[in-house]
Amino acid sequence: MVLLETINLTKYFGGISAVKKFNFKINEGEIVSIIGPNGSGKTTFFNLVSGLYKPDSGDILFEGESLVGLRPDQISNKGIARTYQTLRIFGNMTVLENVLVGMHPRLQSNFFHSLLHTLKVRREEKEAREEAIKILSYFKGRLTGPRLNHPASSLSYANRRRLEICRALANHPKLLLLDEPAAGMNPSETIEMMEQIKEIRDKGYTIILIEHDMKVVMGASDRVVAMDHGEKIAEGGALEVARNPLVIEAYLGKKGAQIA
Repeated sequence: MVLLETINLTKYFGGISAVKKFNFKINEGEIVSIIGPNGSGKTTFFNLVSGLYKPDSGDILFEGESLVGLRPDQISNKGIARTYQTLRIFGNMTVLENVLVGMHPRLQSNFFHSLLHTLKVRREEKEAREEAIKILSYFKGRLTGPRLNHPASSLSYANRRRLEICRALANHPKLLLLDEPAAGMNPSETIEMMEQIKEIRDKGYTIILIEHDMKVVMGASDRVVAMDHGEKIAEGGALEVARNPLVIEAYLGKKGAQIA
């Protein structure tokens, strides 16, 4: 079943097309990677899907319903969560608190209940804490144990990346948008992240991945879409796309493509 589809999605900035007539589909349970050189429109596409930008034309359908015109919080509540190229964690909060913040939109207790710290509030807090620990355990001890109560700022760079993914998962998204989750990691951390992304998918999530590291793209993706100047230039299996002359030219330029 198609979970997300964009139809002729277009966004201009000062007359320059950041995304141009971009058609895209992802089915439930897939991992689809979007690749392309810097400035090709990948993050703009994420910003359109998550509601940070409004398209100039075209449509974005999620479970068959248009997202165009909805606020980011409304889109989040429909089941879309994302991470960012630049880390956006709360450094002074603990690891556990960062994930609990991500759960806030789903909590049912109102201000009155919280003020009185009713039985309902205590039960919901206990359930939220247990669920947060379960999500953090997806990364196999990297974020659990003593680290639960450590400030997020004390984590290694790779673990902060993992924490941001956990916070995105805390709102029970149907679709997870990961913007360069392995950026800045060393080779062993990158391989570990690739395996963990697949494990997250196997837990029932659908994932769109922006990534420059082709090891991650090759190892994790069911399909790959390549962009350049806001347009789709190739789509298919990872090896097929990586060998596409238009993709090689986009990364290396015409002269480099001829040498390749």
